[in-house]
Amino acid sequence: MQFFSRMSPVSAIRDLRAFLATRTRIDLAFLVASMLITGFFIYAFAHDSRVDPTYKRDIVYVEQWPENRTDAEIVAQQKIDAPIKAAALKAQADAEAEKRASFKRLDDKLKGWGI
Repeated sequence: MQFFSRMSPVSAIRDLRAFLATRTRIDLAFLVASMLITGFFIYAFAHDSRVDPTYKRDIVYVEQWPENRTDAEIVAQQKIDAPIKAAALKAQADAEAEKRASFKRLDDKLKGWGI
């Protein structure tokens, strides 16, 4: 603990001021520029890593059917379930198409920049 007893924030600030006083104006400009660039990248990574929780329960209930149901009952239930399944497939296809279009726009921008 003897080592830390010789350190204080006041002496650290005084030492930093003495060091910066010996630097030229261009050195200080590059110091500020490097700090800004580094700060921007730290902010960008921190902002990009934040993900909103989009947990949505997807509970699938299983219907129990009697063993002796007729083909007519099966066809009737399939007619009821067909529009629901078609709507779900259409929603999934639309979401995939939108994502594909956004990637296409990004790719076109990158190609425009020569990347």
